[in-house]
Amino acid sequence: MAINWFPGHMAKTRREIKENLKLVDAVIEIRDARIVKSSKNPDVDDICGNKPRIILLNKSDLSEGSITKEWIKSLSNENIRVSGVNCITGEGLKGIKPLLNDLLKEKHERMKAKGIVNIIDRVMVVGIPNVGKSSFINKMAKNNIAKTGDRPGVTRSRQWIKTKIGIELMDTPGILWPKLESEETQLNLAFTGAIKDEIMDIEELALNLIRRLQVDYADRLMTRYKLNELSEDPLENMNSIGRKRGAVISGGEIDYNRVSVMLLDEFRGGKLGAISLERP
Repeated sequence: MAINWFPGHMAKTRREIKENLKLVDAVIEIRDARIVKSSKNPDVDDICGNKPRIILLNKSDLSEGSITKEWIKSLSNENIRVSGVNCITGEGLKGIKPLLNDLLKEKHERMKAKGIVNIIDRVMVVGIPNVGKSSFINKMAKNNIAKTGDRPGVTRSRQWIKTKIGIELMDTPGILWPKLESEETQLNLAFTGAIKDEIMDIEELALNLIRRLQVDYADRLMTRYKLNELSEDPLENMNSIGRKRGAVISGGEIDYNRVSVMLLDEFRGGKLGAISLERP
């Protein structure tokens, strides 16, 4: 599977992020807690340099809690704070202000020494498509300023968003990197919807998801689809799921497209339970 998805607006966004970095005090990078490594844009380290950063592991309700804690410990350092959040419900977002205060302690002390009381921190929000940036911004601003959608590529232009807690957010469109080298990364991004389904072979993608889940989360597949046993062959398991869900067309053939769409939707919606596809 070879994916090279780098539309022109993403190249432009990369340049804008680099140019606008001087306007902000810190960066909030949002990743998917289920695929913490794959949902990291490797360009972000290079672009952001030593700028203070908070990494939010979004959709942490859909990942295994113990593995998310391992990621938080692994990624944290002197210049980076990490937290698990749910940008839809707002869980964990109250912890952002204290994290920011900790990271920008020296700046705040300098400003207070000058008699400045109402300190505004300006923060750039970055992340790959469909990772939850707009949901995060809307929750922080408590209104629907940023467009949201369950398909990548919804956010387009830069905008500043004010919050009531002394933080101004600079929104940026989601960007992927020019070439996705690892097939595992490609699949993880596609499983979670960061890459448009329209450019994927949806049936091949669902088959690969079954192949992955039958190794690490066999019990979830069996429970969700009421299977007595799993085969070593992912296609056999897809057939079993199709039959259990009545995705059968004339002649008893499995409707693979219907099974594929259903499986991916249920995985992305957390109906198979908390699943982490990557570990630190």
